[in-house]
Amino acid sequence: MKPAVKYTLGRLGLFVAAFAVLFLLTPLNVLVCAMVAFVASAALSFILLRGWRDEMAEQLGEMAARRTAEKDRLRSALAGDEDAAAAGDRVAAADVVEHRKNS
Repeated sequence: MKPAVKYTLGRLGLFVAAFAVLFLLTPLNVLVCAMVAFVASAALSFILLRGWRDEMAEQLGEMAARRTAEKDRLRSALAGDEDAAAAGDRVAAADVVEHRKNS
């Protein structure tokens, strides 16, 4: 499972669990229970989901680095660098293979 999906589902699960506990055990209004559950789940996720958050941040950082490298390569190719233009064909083919592997 992708790190972003795993982390998002973990956050959602913590919120639902906190909301259920508050709703069943306290005489608070539903909206107040939701607000308190939101804050509590955020605090809990900061502690409990640290590993998943780090995985997601690493994945997002790699994606940003790839996009930056591709943007730089495209700028070079547009400026007339023939090597950058030729490298783009290999990069695009590698991205297709990687995307198929991850899907």
